[in-house]
Parts: sequence; structure tokens; C-alpha cells
Amino acid sequence: MGTISLDLFITLDGVYQAPGGPDEDRSGGFDFGGWQAAYSDEEAGAAIVAGIDRMDALLLGRRTYDIFAEYWPQQSDHIADKFNAMPKFVVSRTVANPEWEGTTALADAADVASLREQFSDVHIIGSGELSRSLLEADLVDRLNLYLYPLTFGTGKRLFPDGSGVPAAFRLAQPPQAFPNGAVLLAYERNGAPVTGIDISQG
Repeated sequence: MGTISLDLFITLDGVYQAPGGPDEDRSGGFDFGGWQAAYSDEEAGAAIVAGIDRMDALLLGRRTYDIFAEYWPQQSDHIADKFNAMPKFVVSRTVANPEWEGTTALADAADVASLREQFSDVHIIGSGELSRSLLEADLVDRLNLYLYPLTFGTGKRLFPDGSGVPAAFRLAQPPQAFPNGAVLLAYERNGAPVTGIDISQG
């Protein structure tokens, strides 16, 4: 049985919107696009590439898919070669015939479960709305959170107020800190939260 992992670049206040470029996603009046670049360094880049090298399928929500499908087929580096060659899936009710070669459209999040039986390491990149629905359906096995030392006070968050379901996670590997301040925190799903422990009893 394979695993489904979520790779997310995220700020200290939980914003994941538009890390890659200034015009990536200005919805909601977001003016901080491209915030990841200032914290890039060789070690962080190597960790991101290592994660991409491990995956054997890519899963995206519609908005992220549109960004990737426009950008990556025009590139020719190692990451582009990997993305362009691997099987890709987009969850959308409106995309019937995806143009990015190797892409299959899935009608809804419920169709994602079968990917565990077809692939060993499926990764979701960004795709906040899809990620939220998969977490609520308990279809995410691992979180790879690249945490950046920034706060914006505005922007799209993985868990807006009132969303999410109770879930516990455990560290899958030691935290990895990078020279420019970002930290990789990798967690595996670990059942339900344990609460009500009386610490006074030792």
C-alpha cells in the first residue's frame, strides 16, 4: 500500500498562498507573492529536490494544476523532467481532458484513495482546498511542511477558522533546519488526538 504525502510551503501564521512568484495568486488582494525566494538556499533546494525524486505520482487541485501545467512543460531542468514524465492527477469536475501530457482527471476527493494501490509515493504540492478535503477524509498519510520565518496576517491558510478535523501526527524524521531560516517538519498520521491526561499523576 502506498502513501499520500502533502508538500506545503507555509509561513508561521499558516499562509501557503503564492510562494513561488509575485503574480502566482493575487486573489483576495494578496500582495506578498514570491515570498519563498528570499529564504532559498542550497540545502533547502536539495531537500525539495530529494522529495520530488522520491515521488512516483503527482496529485494537484485545479488551481495549482493550471499553474503547473502552464509552467513546467516549458522548462527543461531536472524537476521539469521529473514532473513532465510522471503520472499526474488533477481533482476537478470541470477538467475532462487535461492538456498536460500524462494527466488524468479525477471527479472528486473520494477517487484519490485508489491511488494508494497504484503508486508507492503520491505527493500533493500546494493545492490548499484539495489538501484540506483530503485531510478531512483522512486520506493524507504524511505532511512535509516547509516552514518559513514570515507572517503576513492575510492570505490563504490550510486551516481557516472552523475547518479541519481532530487528528494526531508524529515526527517521521528529525526536523531539518536550513541556513536561511526555513525548517522542514515531516509528520506521519498517528491516529486520534489524546487529550485529558492528568500530568499531576506523573
